[in-house]
Amino acid sequence: MKQEEFQLSRTITNQLLHLAQLSPKQEICGLVGAKEGIASSCYPVKNTAEHPETRFQLDAKQQIDAISSMRDKNETLFAIYHSHPTAPAIPSVIDIELATYPDAVYLIISLNTKGVLEIRGFKILNQSFSEISLSLTSN
Repeated sequence: MKQEEFQLSRTITNQLLHLAQLSPKQEICGLVGAKEGIASSCYPVKNTAEHPETRFQLDAKQQIDAISSMRDKNETLFAIYHSHPTAPAIPSVIDIELATYPDAVYLIISLNTKGVLEIRGFKILNQSFSEISLSLTSN
């Protein structure tokens, strides 16, 4: 089976890594919009999980507002992102159980990397996941 490859601009990648660094003790989360299959906009969304240090839950109103903004910009939903402050950049059991967008890329940023931030992408479908290749593009 051919591994999918998705493109992230350096701007979006840097923005996601910066947002994760601003909240080193709690998971950050949000959406990424795309034009023609290339990530183009980042939409941070408040994490409303009861335990945001180990879980994320997108604020419903902000999620709707972000999707509305994507439509206004002729973007599609590219990715749902969140960070893992103390865990590797792989989907947790809860991430897999709660994944409801099979067409979206799930981006996970890990801060648990001894000074080097890590971002990885996954497709989550039918209670399982597969890693996808991410390539950086210039802006």
